[in-house]
Amino acid sequence: MHYFLGLEVSHTSQGVILSQQKFSKELLKDCGYTFKRPASFPLPLNCKLLPDEGQLLADPTSYRTLAGKLNFLTHTRLDLCFSVQYLSQFLQNPRIPHFEALLHTLSYIQGTLTPGILLKASNHLSLQAFSDSDWAACPTTRRSVTGYLVLLGNSPISWKSKKQGTVSRSSSEAEYRAMAQAASEITWIVRLLEELGVDNLIPVTLNCDNQLALHIAWNPMFLERTKHIEIDCHFTRDKVLEGLLQLNYMPTKFQLADILTKILPSPQFHDLLIKLGMVKTDPSSLGGG
Repeated sequence: MHYFLGLEVSHTSQGVILSQQKFSKELLKDCGYTFKRPASFPLPLNCKLLPDEGQLLADPTSYRTLAGKLNFLTHTRLDLCFSVQYLSQFLQNPRIPHFEALLHTLSYIQGTLTPGILLKASNHLSLQAFSDSDWAACPTTRRSVTGYLVLLGNSPISWKSKKQGTVSRSSSEAEYRAMAQAASEITWIVRLLEELGVDNLIPVTLNCDNQLALHIAWNPMFLERTKHIEIDCHFTRDKVLEGLLQLNYMPTKFQLADILTKILPSPQFHDLLIKLGMVKTDPSSLGGG
């Protein structure tokens, strides 16, 4: 096993596994908490946190410190991305319910120390992306959550979960803003890979589960109701016309980016982790290194 930029790199017959098991153990040790029963998912299913609900923490530093460490852990833990961005919204004035939710996330980590990202070897590389959103997810601002995921072959190489900067008037608008964010990331990744000598990746398939958002991207005429998202419309459509993107409808049950936008039921949550290539890194079973 090797270490690179704080990541543990293990070699198997299938490819390379990136994990942060050592960092996870140090995080749990430094927090000073032990959990008798590890949680089965990062946040409770019906978790709804509000910025002004509950008593303020006497010392908010501990909350901010732990949230910052959790953010570093998302470099290899897609399963924590939504939870971390959700908890990070309360850094300014953290309260007791926010800290209890953070402890729940730590409890989940205690029971899942070993997951890592498997970068599989492949004779033919292809690039595809998934974008999704949870419309008006924030109960306070009614802003939506964007989630996107980029796969090189079958291996995730880029992902993000983030609350959108503006309020979307419809679910289709929220989905389209998520598509624009994914399109921007794809543009950057394609250019980076071309500089590294990896080409012939165009067109990149961008999967979305909202048919109206796809229709807006394909339609060459702007409708009156889409003028307020004209910049995002222009950007995504230009990438389609350039041949960089190929848009594809993906039913919600196959939408991998769903895990980055909301709290999912345990069976669906773990099923998506398997599809995303999250594997357990058992040092005794790893060859090479």
